[in-house]
Amino acid sequence: MERSDENLLPAVYKEVSETFGAGPSDLGYLTFIRNFVQGLASPLAGILVINYDRPAVLASGTLCWALSTAAVGSSQYFRQIAFWRASFIADSYMDGVRGAGFGFLNLVGTVGGIGGGVLATVMAGHEFLGVPGWRCAFIMMASLSALIGILVFLFVVDPRKTSTNNTTGEKRGTTTPTSVWLESWTATKAVLKVQTFQIIVLQGLVGSLPWTAMVFFTLWFQLIGFDHNSAATLLSLFAAGCAIGSFMGGIIADRMTQKFPHSGRIMCAQFSAGMGIPFTWFLLRVVPQSVSSYYLFAVTLLLMGLTISWNATAANGPITMIYAFDRAFEGSFSSFAAPIVGILAEQIYGYNPKSVDPKTGSIPEAIALSKGLFSMMAVPFGLCCLFYTPLYWFFRRDREAARLASMKELEMI
Repeated sequence: MERSDENLLPAVYKEVSETFGAGPSDLGYLTFIRNFVQGLASPLAGILVINYDRPAVLASGTLCWALSTAAVGSSQYFRQIAFWRASFIADSYMDGVRGAGFGFLNLVGTVGGIGGGVLATVMAGHEFLGVPGWRCAFIMMASLSALIGILVFLFVVDPRKTSTNNTTGEKRGTTTPTSVWLESWTATKAVLKVQTFQIIVLQGLVGSLPWTAMVFFTLWFQLIGFDHNSAATLLSLFAAGCAIGSFMGGIIADRMTQKFPHSGRIMCAQFSAGMGIPFTWFLLRVVPQSVSSYYLFAVTLLLMGLTISWNATAANGPITMIYAFDRAFEGSFSSFAAPIVGILAEQIYGYNPKSVDPKTGSIPEAIALSKGLFSMMAVPFGLCCLFYTPLYWFFRRDREAARLASMKELEMI
């Protein structure tokens, strides 16, 4: 549901642009707001799920984004949308199957993203009882999110309770809120000192930029002249490729780790990031931007999704606290990609929102937008691939240090 909600607005960029007279930079600003606030909130969520009941925290967050999604669908002014866009696993798997576990999580999330994006894109071309389809999509998704939040609160059980129920009860009874936050702050400082984490954040800062920039794919295809159904199908193929590739990448990383314990995951992630460069170039600069290139777009997007989606499952899937701060840094920084794509398209490559035909799009504007996309995808993919390199030295050292520290703690017990 979260991935579905994320894909709603990008899927209806064209309709929002026509309704409020917004250009790519304005649309990118909406994505920036959501991702930036979400990134800053990640550490808080990470601390809360460590110290409080996870289903309750998850249900609260789900209900908050349901309210925000419904408000976006009913907004009458662009500034209202901007305001409401500011809405608010690892320990379930053993280390040997962590890649496959995160791969399955990404697979499920991507399926949700496909559903949300396709549904919104198709609905955007219709009206329901006089209400524009894109607004109905937001309200419907908000209703489903609220229902999921209620079900999570009622039926989901925190996995920690199944094995440490008594111990957890004793700890919660003897700790104070102040000590909980102090312990969390101490753990946070310890995480930030780990060089492996610093490198993962560094590559993530630039590696997340292309994925945020991709929110313009639906608008780009519609500018080329594809109708809602065709654009939705193309994005579905890309998302399906990412879903399969993510799961496949996790499995390959697990196999590589058995053969190369300290470098297998790094090699997989570096390969995946590197593949983003040729595919981005071919998709945005080589394939003719015409509706007659539909099948070439389809094959390229599917293969691209299969190969560039390994990183999160191959090397970047840590425990809750580390994941929270990783998402805080990456999410807040990558949020700048969307407005930068819009600014490049409008200010440098000559995109003019007034030249877009609501029915047939505009090839010159599509080319301008593709140039902005290429700038924010090819270069970050290359830097991301490069920034993985130091992990070949630091990961092994940090892993051994963590193992020795764990052994010392066991000896003290």
